[in-house]
Amino acid sequence: MAISAPSPSAAGASTRPGGAAALAAEQLSIFYGEKEAVKKVDLSFAKGSVTALIGPSGCGKSTFLRSLNRMNDTIAGASATGSIWLDGQDINAPGTDVVTLRQRIGMVWQKPNPFYKSIYENVAFGPRYHGVRSKSELDEIVESCLRRTALWDETKDRLNQSALALSGGQQQRLCIARALSVQPEILLMDEPASALDPVSTSKIEELISELKQEFCIVIVTHNMGQAARVSDKTAFFYMGNLIEHNDTNVIFTNPEKKQTDDYISGRFG
Repeated sequence: MAISAPSPSAAGASTRPGGAAALAAEQLSIFYGEKEAVKKVDLSFAKGSVTALIGPSGCGKSTFLRSLNRMNDTIAGASATGSIWLDGQDINAPGTDVVTLRQRIGMVWQKPNPFYKSIYENVAFGPRYHGVRSKSELDEIVESCLRRTALWDETKDRLNQSALALSGGQQQRLCIARALSVQPEILLMDEPASALDPVSTSKIEELISELKQEFCIVIVTHNMGQAARVSDKTAFFYMGNLIEHNDTNVIFTNPEKKQTDDYISGRFG
């Protein structure tokens, strides 16, 4: 499949030279009305890596995650200042094509949210929306994405059955397959295993480890063990501020900030 991925911004948008980062926030603040929920965050995400965003509830990590593909635009009263750079262009610039942006930066939510459609149609929906019409090409995309999420053998004989008949863990893997179907470059995951049982959680974590070979992945998690297992980098948020960002092994064994150490150690949060 070849789905075109044009620049996310309109002509004349702010640009800067690209770098090793797949995505970078620069002095990013996010507001709900007058309340500043995220405060002047600078944070970049490398290709081929997983970054975990951790912190207590209400610290701004999910708000920050949603900003990375402009999902906060759907929330009344939400606004942002600062920049988010993708391929040297600011996706916060006026005129950004958010449909193309969300094709390039996919999102997987906390609770599985399959469409009220068949397993096949869940995966085929995105490519079809972006212009793929060939049945053979759609078949190839569906099989490829289901194989990549370890769902093909479990579903190949019931592709036309409702996705809602799948277990919770299978539904979440289907949602990841659906995100992969439009060939994103970056995957955002908002606590993708928090609603799942331990066996399904383990499968999601294994999948994340495999997918990072191809994608830049940013994951929000409250599970410290999960962050330690799946991420290369960890960013600790507290009260809307980015307190510390470093290699995951450093964050969990020798953090620079006392607040980080207190949170990791369970002294608050």
